[in-house]
Order: sequence, then structure tokens, then C-alpha cells
Amino acid sequence: MNFLSNILREEGGFDYKKAIVDSIVILIRDIPDAKESGLLHLCEFIEDCEFTYLSTQILHFLGNEGPKTSDPSKYIRYIYNRVILENATVRASAVSTLAKFGAMVDTLKPRVFILLRRCLFDNDDEVRDRATLYLNTLGDGSVTETHKDVKDFLFGSFDIPLTNLEITLKNYLQNPAETPFDITSVPREVKSQPLAEKKATGKKPTGLGAPPPAPTSAADAYERILTSIPEFASFGKLFKSSAPVELTEAETEYAVNVVKHIFDSHVVFQYNCTNTIAEQLLENVTVVVDASEAEEFSEVGTKPIKSLPYDTPAQTFVAYEKPEGIPAIGKFSNTLRFTVKEVDTSTGEAEDDGVEDEYQLEDFEVVAADYILKVGVSNFKNAWESMDPESERVDEYGLGARESLTEAVNAVISLLGMQPCEGTEVVTSNSRSHTCLLSGVYIGNVKVLVRLSFGIDGSKDVAMKLAVRSDDVNVSDVIHEIVASG
Repeated sequence: MNFLSNILREEGGFDYKKAIVDSIVILIRDIPDAKESGLLHLCEFIEDCEFTYLSTQILHFLGNEGPKTSDPSKYIRYIYNRVILENATVRASAVSTLAKFGAMVDTLKPRVFILLRRCLFDNDDEVRDRATLYLNTLGDGSVTETHKDVKDFLFGSFDIPLTNLEITLKNYLQNPAETPFDITSVPREVKSQPLAEKKATGKKPTGLGAPPPAPTSAADAYERILTSIPEFASFGKLFKSSAPVELTEAETEYAVNVVKHIFDSHVVFQYNCTNTIAEQLLENVTVVVDASEAEEFSEVGTKPIKSLPYDTPAQTFVAYEKPEGIPAIGKFSNTLRFTVKEVDTSTGEAEDDGVEDEYQLEDFEVVAADYILKVGVSNFKNAWESMDPESERVDEYGLGARESLTEAVNAVISLLGMQPCEGTEVVTSNSRSHTCLLSGVYIGNVKVLVRLSFGIDGSKDVAMKLAVRSDDVNVSDVIHEIVASG
């Protein structure tokens, strides 16, 4: 630790200093006895740190770890110095760190309140706003315990994508309701922007008039389509929609892909079909599904395409019932069945009589990852510690021979379908061990966090330790079952 502290004082660029700071942080997290000396070394470093990013990251880390030490008061001086001497970005970060000490250490609250009141006269809006927020939510400044809900609100993990929150708030404002806004109504899935929206983003407005409506996400579009179909309207709220899975090769007569829509007790397959032959009109288009390798699924309904002209995409649906809340998996074989009519390309008229025909499609599977949403957390350590330790399940697994740790890490991430956190999906080249952090929401809106610890030996055999915490201990067991059977 002293060696790292000494070289931290030497001249060097951002990457060099960041690598040293990261090393000190790892020692603090992994070796409890190194925490207090390590934090003091970081405090001394930010007294003369020229890099705003490093100063704010250290202040954030200090706010998380400092209140848990034997004498948290000794860090207050270093933090408040940043309020006096630094730029606005660092000052704002220092205000948040002070508030954490006030919230977590009751005996320090009166002193912290005095310092926060001084911040109300700062010349930067962000600094003043943060100080005002903390002063109004942490109580009256007396030596009393801060309410748990306040701590969670101010410093807990925020697992809702900001884009989703923005869109939901805009919709709420555009369609006023008597009931207050409910944050639980905000979708937690990380939504990708549809291609059409990306292309349209850079377009200039064509003239004055009403502002364009807020962009619609792919998940919202899917939900509107499904609820508009009477046969599926009773299935409840859509939990997740998969990315499209291609069922035909490129440049074939018909282009078909499938989207898997997951509900609590149903799965709906949406087959997106395109006729690529100008001389043909397809009618009564359906997909005949063989679910003999998916025993827990039973078909409950279909919706055919009445007419499929050339180069006009349309959808046919097949719905299945499954055990409620269970990650039922299986393999599905598919055959496109239709009536084909010849078309006179010069007039566009189709013949009256058609011929029954079918076209073999690729198989696809419903896998365990289809039942887990990718939902990130802003601070994995805080989110992990906020979950009940009794929900934790730990076990070790052998993953066999792998080309590299990167291959093993990617395989487990793909198997679970969860969101990597804090960049831990990236494995350092030639590394012999690695830790990966994942978060997500399991069907039934159950939060799940996963710690993966990997190691690889000289013969390239990979071992993995899996620790899981969740809001439901049964889900922790399910995650282990997925890995054990994967």
C-alpha cells in the first residue's frame, strides 16, 4: 500500500494514475485491514489531483466506504476541502459524499448539516441543488437515525434505465391521470433503439408545427400489437420480447424470423414473414409448429396472415400456455404453410385458383435467458449489500477446457441473459482469474444479482464460483439450476 501511495505522488498521466488508484481500491475491497490506510492515501491524493474524473470517483468510493470505518470523522476535512478548492463538478460530488456521511453516521449529522448549509451559497446550480435536496431529506440535523427509506432514495441503487423513465414520464404528462405517477410502472428492460428511429434522429424539422411525438420503443410497439389481438389480450402484462431469430437464410424465396414474447403463463411466437417473389401472392399464411421437444408447452391459439403480397412484411402468431412463473424451455420445429397464387406482374392481378404449399423453416429454442431481463444497477456493491444475505446461494462449477477466460465469461453471460455491470464483462488479456458482475430481473419482477469468479489453469480447464442473491431465495436456486444444466 505504501509503495502504491508513493508512486501515486510521482508525475504521470491519467491512465497511469487511474491504474494505481484502481489497484488501491481493489486492495481496500479485498483486504479489510487495508481499508483505513488505503482511504487516507486516496484522500491525500485528491488534495493535489489534476484529474476531475479520478477526484469524483474517489469521492464516490469514499462516500461508500468511509462511513463504515472506525473513525469516519477524520475524512470530513478532506471532503470539505474539495468543496472549497475544486471545480463545480468535483464540488457537487463532494456535497453528495458529505451527505452520505451525514446519513450513515448519526453522530456526524449536525456537523455535516453546517457544512451543507454553507454549500447553499455556491455559485454553481448543481452544487446548490444537491445541498438543498440533502438538507431537506436528511431530517433536521439532530443526532437521530436517518430513515431507511431516505437512505435508499438518496444512495440506493437505481435500477431503472433513465431513457425508460423519461419516456414514461412524458407519456404521463401528455395523458394526465388522477392517480399519482407510479415508478413501478416504468419498464426495467434495457431497450435498444429501433433502426428506423436511429436513421430519423438526425433529420431536421421540415417546418413549424406541433412537435413530433416521443419515440416508441420496440417493446412498447410489441405490447400494443399483442394487446390489440383479442385472443392474446387476457395474457396479462408482457414481461419480455426477444431479439428476432432468423429462421431462413438470406436470399431465399421467403424471409421469416421469430420474436419470442414472454408472459407469466404464456409464450407468443410472432413470425415476421416477407414474400420475396414478385410473381406470387401468398394467402392464409400460417406457421405449423411441432412442439414435441417442448413438453411443458401446449398450443392455445394462432392468428394467420390473410394475404402476403410481394415485399410487404406481415405477422402470423402462435400462442402457447406454460406453467406460471416457471422458466420452461424447449425446441420448436416450424413449417410455413400457405396458399400460393400466380401474379401477372404487368397488371398486378392474381389468379383465382391457388395451390397449397409449404416451406421448411429452421428450428429455434426457448431458453432460460428468455425469462430474464437485462437490467443494470448503478452501484453493484450497494445493491448486493442491500439484498438479504439469507437469499444468497453459492456453488462451484467446472466449465471444462476453454480457449480463454473470455470465452468462458461470454458463455455464462449468454446462458443467463443478464446485464454485465461496471465493465466486468471485459477480461484482461492473459489473465488467469476474473470476476464478473451481472444483474437482471427474473420473470415475476424478481431482482437478481450474480457474482461470477473464474479461474483457468495451465491445461485451460476453467473453474467458476457462482454466488447469487435475489428478492426470492427460490430464484437464487433457479439461477444455479440454469447454470448446472447449461
